Amino acid sequence: MDRFVCIHGHFYQPSRENPWLDAIEVQDSASPFHDWNERIAEECYAPNAAARILDAEGRIEGIVNNYARISFNFGPTLLAWLEVRRPEVYRAILAADRESQARFSGHGSALAQAYNHIILPLASDRDRRTQVLWGIRDFQHRFGRMPEGMWLPEAAVDLPTLEVLAELGLRFTILAPRQARRVRPIGSRAWAEVGEGIDTTRPYRVSLPSGRSLALFFYDGAIAQAVAFGGLLHDGRQFAERLARGFRPDRSGPQLVHIATDGESYGHHHRHGEMALAYALHWIESLGLARLTNYGEYLERFPPTHEVEIREGTSWSCAHGVERGRGGRGARPGPGTPQTRTFLTT
Repeated sequence: MDRFVCIHGHFYQPSRENPWLDAIEVQDSASPFHDWNERIAEECYAPNAAARILDAEGRIEGIVNNYARISFNFGPTLLAWLEVRRPEVYRAILAADRESQARFSGHGSALAQAYNHIILPLASDRDRRTQVLWGIRDFQHRFGRMPEGMWLPEAAVDLPTLEVLAELGLRFTILAPRQARRVRPIGSRAWAEVGEGIDTTRPYRVSLPSGRSLALFFYDGAIAQAVAFGGLLHDGRQFAERLARGFRPDRSGPQLVHIATDGESYGHHHRHGEMALAYALHWIESLGLARLTNYGEYLERFPPTHEVEIREGTSWSCAHGVERGRGGRGARPGPGTPQTRTFLTT
């Protein structure tokens, strides 16, 4: 089979603790829950660890750990909260990474994240390196292995950020299609401008000024948009079929249809979204529409044949560039944006 599917969920909540109390106070807007961490854990993080698959009669056909069959990252501050307040969910997340290693040729599905979710291109060189290194060390502490890839907060990117990732041993990251500038086959001298028209079904190599390189995966923006805002999670079968239509009929060889969205889409932003996700993955596998994979496994099997130049200072949530986020001013999401968070620089 030369068709592969990967869904990445970016799971993150900011620290909500009162710094004087080291505890989260009551948040009335999260009622009937004590606070938003508890509410989202109940609506999203826990259900994805035990997602129900229903048959045609509405009866439970199976219960699966979604995390074991997708690619995912959890912010370190969120994992720290889950470890204390929802330890059964925390353990299920760690177990999912171990299960995914058995499923995906030894490649775990968990990715690291820069520690405090700051916008790395706006950070100083020292802070940028610290954030990446702390993210790696926290990941090693929790998952017991070196991460293969790292999620960049807001997918905000520039060459110094990619240099730090490559220097510290990471192999890849995930970006939005608008963040690619131009591409060419490896070994060719002729570049082709792509804009948002980049072929997202293949990985790319970015060559860095230091001589190092990194692999980049540009997700399918249209499908990600449909998941976040287009109601695609109302029907798991429809979700699966939309993913299957993402393959390009105009070229041969292995192809990867993949998306990146806020993980909270699956259950919090969209009620029962975790069930749609579970059913879509089940439908894809049972009908042989494609093979499920994660980025580490796909990269090992199919290394990049093309290289890319990025648009520096861009992110997945703003077409205007990360400079609009300096000072915490934020920006409105652009077309194809699968989430709604604004920029924070501290």
